[in-house]
Amino acid sequence: MRAAMTRPAAGWLIGAAASGFTAGILVMAVAGGGPAPASDRELIAAPDAEPVASAGPSTAAPIIATPTIGADPREDLRKRHLELPVQGLKRDALRDSYDDMRGGARRHEALDILAPRDTPVLAVEDGRVAKLFFSNAGGMTIYQFDPTSTYAYYYAHLERYADGLKDGDRVERGQVIGYVGTSGNAPRDTPHLHFAIFKLSDQKRWWQGVAIDPYPVLK
Repeated sequence: MRAAMTRPAAGWLIGAAASGFTAGILVMAVAGGGPAPASDRELIAAPDAEPVASAGPSTAAPIIATPTIGADPREDLRKRHLELPVQGLKRDALRDSYDDMRGGARRHEALDILAPRDTPVLAVEDGRVAKLFFSNAGGMTIYQFDPTSTYAYYYAHLERYADGLKDGDRVERGQVIGYVGTSGNAPRDTPHLHFAIFKLSDQKRWWQGVAIDPYPVLK
């Protein structure tokens, strides 16, 4: 599937060697002031299992199938000029980890954005919270639908949600919806946001869709 708010300026250079990371270097920059009120969708579709077809939300977790999609939706998403999902992040600090392998057999299909723990996570555009979901892999996660329910944005490994956030809430672009953390299977010493985008199926189920690489969309 190709195509998730201020603190003291800092450059992030971390060798991705911990569990759930492939060898390599991720460089992320975050700038700003103190913590404000709050993914890996290591499995955007199936946080508790390797990507396999899912019978629905009552079983192991949302699974994102990877069939071909007709028209490339990235151009549509680029025209929306989505907000970056981590406060203080600069576009030139993004690194594409979509095609990185996880568990030796599956693509990452998301961006890992390293940032200090409790850095605010922002809604990338207007929409609504389709589901607040906890899984062993993704930890505390948010599935947000765009205004047309065409796409879902997935934010994982959160430290916590923004106060009062609940299923069905309307959110606005740039609104704080959570905070960067290490919940789920994220390495304890590597707080980051696992951010993914997927195109929803005709049934508009929060656990089903086709992944889209966020990197060319956000870059």
